[in-house]
Amino acid sequence: MYDRILVPTDESESMSRVYEHAADIAARRDATVHVLYVLDDRAFLTLDEEMQDEATEQLREGGDAALARATEQFEDAGVSVETATREGDPAEEILTYADEAAVDLVVMGTRRENFEQTMLGSVSRQVVESADVPVLTMSVAEE
Repeated sequence: MYDRILVPTDESESMSRVYEHAADIAARRDATVHVLYVLDDRAFLTLDEEMQDEATEQLREGGDAALARATEQFEDAGVSVETATREGDPAEEILTYADEAAVDLVVMGTRRENFEQTMLGSVSRQVVESADVPVLTMSVAEE
């Protein structure tokens, strides 16, 4: 049923818990996990070009580190893993990647901030509302 599982990631250490659950699902089904880091550069559009490049490079380095952590955790669990980096609006890029890679399930974290106002963060909410495949969300807190 689940052959390709998408796990969008960010730079937070709290993603480890999401990886554990995704690895368990993948291992039971001999599935491949696709880990996606989206470099959200929209906040830097008002900066001058040099500052944009600097900020983007910092995000890219953080993303590379996040992908490396995820890869290590999935490989340690005996799960096949592929990684990718995209730039743009995180929700849009997650949905586009899910379609392009023909994933069967999305497993993603959501922040606990403003829990009283919304159970899902804005990115996870958009993915849940628009994805053509099941989406498993997990509340994650910064460690």
